[in-house]
Amino acid sequence: MTRVLMAITGSDHWTLADGTPHATGFWPEELIVPHQKFTDAGYDLVLATPGGVRPVPDQAGFTPEMNGGDSAAGERFRDYLASIDAVLAAPADLHAMSADDFDAVFVPGGHGPMEDLAVDADFGRLLNQFDDAGKIVSAVCHGPAALLSATTDDGAWTFAGRRVTGFANTEETQIGFAESAPWLLQDRLTDAGGSYESADEAWAPHIVADGNLFTGQNPGSTGPLADVLVEALADVDSAANVA
Repeated sequence: MTRVLMAITGSDHWTLADGTPHATGFWPEELIVPHQKFTDAGYDLVLATPGGVRPVPDQAGFTPEMNGGDSAAGERFRDYLASIDAVLAAPADLHAMSADDFDAVFVPGGHGPMEDLAVDADFGRLLNQFDDAGKIVSAVCHGPAALLSATTDDGAWTFAGRRVTGFANTEETQIGFAESAPWLLQDRLTDAGGSYESADEAWAPHIVADGNLFTGQNPGSTGPLADVLVEALADVDSAANVA
């Protein structure tokens, strides 16, 4: 059975440039949509956070304003999270995971990963295990911040030179955080050596695949990215069966 590790932020805040904490967590849509698609595909899913702490959703992710004006989206998201509450209440410890046990790792966004996963050396070593084995590494929106934790022995970013996307500066500006953010994801990915790409228009779905690395730009990219991952994992299964 295909096994996917969902690596979720354990942070409930994001420290802004002036040192104040902004309440956040994971972005509901970016956990829920892949979780549902992967479950429908029959995958064995393991949800994990640093230290096995219970992850919290960013409450902004339930609002109509952040869901294209859909006032019912938030309730659907809350209902889905309630249906998997037992799993969310007792996630695995991300630091105890091994890439040997999984076919792919997926990181949902929200500003939370910028607080913890982006600087989590243990998670970085886990990402290196996945990448060294040629296994799928994937993240969406602010989730690619977590990829920054992976470095080579000489201190370079593991994914330097690779094509990648993530939440764009224009999008961060439009939601009002660009001025208060300690750093911007697009800038950090670029500065680390990534070949950053984005859609021509802010908020348009955009997926980038470079070898075993799959990233999505924004919340609207979540469903399309999950679909691409299901296809990629099917190809992996087919290759394994042929071998």
